[in-house]
Amino acid sequence: MPRSKPLLAALLLIACGAAPLRAADEAHEASMEILGDTLRANRKALVDVNLALSDAEAGSFWPVYDRYQRDLAVVQERLLRVIEDYTANFGTMTDEKARSLVEEYLAVERDRAEIRRAYLAPISEALPGRKVMRFYQIENKIEAVLRYELARTIPVVEQ
Repeated sequence: MPRSKPLLAALLLIACGAAPLRAADEAHEASMEILGDTLRANRKALVDVNLALSDAEAGSFWPVYDRYQRDLAVVQERLLRVIEDYTANFGTMTDEKARSLVEEYLAVERDRAEIRRAYLAPISEALPGRKVMRFYQIENKIEAVLRYELARTIPVVEQ
């Protein structure tokens, strides 16, 4: 079964034209909050069920996983600020603001990739290679759901 790429930020999806043209509103914000809360609450359970860890693996893996998620949460907060900034400036977007948002988005993506790479060694110490790969595939799948929701709801910037 193919696995999706990691969570794309709204700006990349907007640039690719994958998002429908509709403005964010209170209902959108509420649905995004519910989606985020649901995935955060169930993410660990999804990883747990799909990795089928032995007791020894679980004892080594979960502390690393918790640190990994805390580090990613910082980057995720930055991404949310980029999306909020985009939404706030959507109707009056200047070229300068657009460039600034793209630069910040790319910095967020770079930092996300650096965190994922930094945790490869500790995760590899806790799990065998196939489970390491499976872990990253599960993470990618979860992130793909979030990215799809962003693509579906965030409008493309006007020309």
